Amino acid sequence: MQEIQKIEKKQGKQEKQEKQEKQEKQEKQEKQEKQEKQEKREKQEGKANTLQDEISNIVYEGEAQSILSYASCRLCPRQCRVNRLKGERGFCHAGSTMHIGRAAPHFWEEPCLSGSKGSGTIFFSYCSLSCVFCQNQRLSRGEIGEAISVEDLYRHFLNLEQLGCHNINLVTGEHYLPGILEAIRLAKHRGFPLPFVWNCSGYQSREVLAECEGLIDIYLFDFKYIEEDTALRYSKAKDYPIRAKEALAECVRQCPSLAYKGEILQKGVILRHLLLPNQVYRAKKVLKYTYQEYGDNILYSLLRQYIPYGNLEDYPEIARRVYGKEYEKWIAYAEDLGIQNAYIQEEESARESFIPEFTEEKI
Repeated sequence: MQEIQKIEKKQGKQEKQEKQEKQEKQEKQEKQEKQEKQEKREKQEGKANTLQDEISNIVYEGEAQSILSYASCRLCPRQCRVNRLKGERGFCHAGSTMHIGRAAPHFWEEPCLSGSKGSGTIFFSYCSLSCVFCQNQRLSRGEIGEAISVEDLYRHFLNLEQLGCHNINLVTGEHYLPGILEAIRLAKHRGFPLPFVWNCSGYQSREVLAECEGLIDIYLFDFKYIEEDTALRYSKAKDYPIRAKEALAECVRQCPSLAYKGEILQKGVILRHLLLPNQVYRAKKVLKYTYQEYGDNILYSLLRQYIPYGNLEDYPEIARRVYGKEYEKWIAYAEDLGIQNAYIQEEESARESFIPEFTEEKI
């Protein structure tokens, strides 16, 4: 009996030691994987920066007064004036290296953009608005995204063209505008045939948009708020209404009429508005203002795809989907105004399956 107890005790000690060694080995492996992932990301960012520096013809340093400079950032109306080249971050938290979360054909844009082969969408990481109901929060908050250079972005243009896409759709990219415009210049210089779509939140600087003239062919303009209180409550941007009005005027100045190739839009402005719960009155005001200003020279896209997303505990008034009667009232108002060039949505559009997927895999 004594010998058996001795052996069991010895075996128990050995098992404990083996378990500890296994745990240490696992922790070491996890640490190594984490370090390798970090090194890979740093190497990727370094490569992107190097390539961007090699072909850049835009002033990123020195002339901090330039509207397209990262040295004193004024690319959005918040005008943070941080030096992103030195690692400083403003409201959007973006650095000076472009990051994208997805580059693929998208079939759920307006029919004149998606057509039969899709709109070639490129989703950029980070955002200058930070809406509380954002459906792409992981991307807009910068939690995911691959570092790319100007040349990389141009290669994505080519890949999307080869896939048959009707256009290149640049989604929420104002904080990376210097690099984006350079990639577009490169593409147009090399005879790239597809139109470029600027898919924006509406919170844009008129002066910055002026730099896009001749480079952007279609403005897909999301006019979110017509009143300061809602803009402040949901996006911390009290000046949104005035900035959006100024920006829209600049977009229409550059693209004053609609031009098509078959059924696919080649030039023009599409005005989007997403109906929020309990906001029919404000949605009517958006239509009244824009239609009085621009009439049928632009397209209207009346969206009902709102999904209560994220933590909306402090925003109970929008913590539900839009009722069918709310949307019907809005559509009836648009008809009463005389709007003819408009897209409307079916009820099933308010499904999470229509939200693009973003992963940490290489794009």
